[in-house]
Amino acid sequence: MLKGLYTAYTGLRHEQHRMDIMTNNLANSTTVGFKKEGSTSQSFDEILAYRLKDTTDVGNLAKRIGYNTPGVKIGETYTYFDQGPFQATNNTYDLALGGNGFFTIEFTNKAGETKTMYTRAGDFTLTKDGYLVTKDGDYVLGTNGRIKLDPIADATVNKDGSIMQNGVTVATLRLTDFTDYNYLEHYGETYFIPVDGYTTKAADAQVYSGYLETANVSVVTEMVNMISITRAYESNQKIMQAYDETLEQAANQTGRL
Repeated sequence: MLKGLYTAYTGLRHEQHRMDIMTNNLANSTTVGFKKEGSTSQSFDEILAYRLKDTTDVGNLAKRIGYNTPGVKIGETYTYFDQGPFQATNNTYDLALGGNGFFTIEFTNKAGETKTMYTRAGDFTLTKDGYLVTKDGDYVLGTNGRIKLDPIADATVNKDGSIMQNGVTVATLRLTDFTDYNYLEHYGETYFIPVDGYTTKAADAQVYSGYLETANVSVVTEMVNMISITRAYESNQKIMQAYDETLEQAANQTGRL
């Protein structure tokens, strides 16, 4: 009897996990370059197909088969890399990528450590020294390192990523693409960092100056998904309440017979 109660509990945890992801998508529906996420679950037969015994789970999470504790197990979180809609800004340093690829960024954390990261968010600005940076102050990288321009001269950004001032190419954006996006890990809102095993390839993206790629989040779709998640959560709650009432009857009434 208690196994059914446990199964409903794992269902509650799974729906809560899905809700967390959907609310994060909605919260970033206006974030430039944001890529929405989704989640998967694993059922009994899927788990059985992979392994019969596993002791890696901790706490009260659903154990895999071998411990005979059925229930849904939270699967992987994945990212939709579909291109988002373009928004015109008429700002030269607002850049959007049409096609596959990422801007290459020199990211510095609070400890002063620098790493190379990748993003589709192209809302860039110039510092007073002429460096092209993200809205958070991280340097945008070109084929020859950090991009430095004349801050008082007009600039033109071509579709191939070259930046021209006074009729001369002064820098070229470093665009990077990956063979398999499964080797990219979300970092923060719009950054991605590659994990071990990744391979890069030439990006086929074109650069559009004066535009921004908005989030690929459909607010209507996410709201419909949230309603579905809420209904599933409520169903698991009702199952737990039914088990609770049954156990109460068993505890209070059995002794009177």
